[in-house]
Amino acid sequence: MKRADLIREYVLKNYIDPSRARGQKEITIRAGDVHRAMDLRDAMPAVASALGANKFLEFAGIELIRREGPQNGANLFFTFRIH
Repeated sequence: MKRADLIREYVLKNYIDPSRARGQKEITIRAGDVHRAMDLRDAMPAVASALGANKFLEFAGIELIRREGPQNGANLFFTFRIH
């Protein structure tokens, strides 16, 4: 499995699915939190790319509302609408 797929799977399982189960309609995810939780090294661009991709939105059944912060930095925040 490619790194981007592993990142998408991790975020779905650990962020999106629990939020969906709680009935949340939106979630904001910080790229640096995902990077640290997955114990990645020098992979911030991969996290940003994986979370910003249409493939992730379709895979997770979500919609990107906002992307704020440095393009590939730890303080890049993604806000998603959960369907």
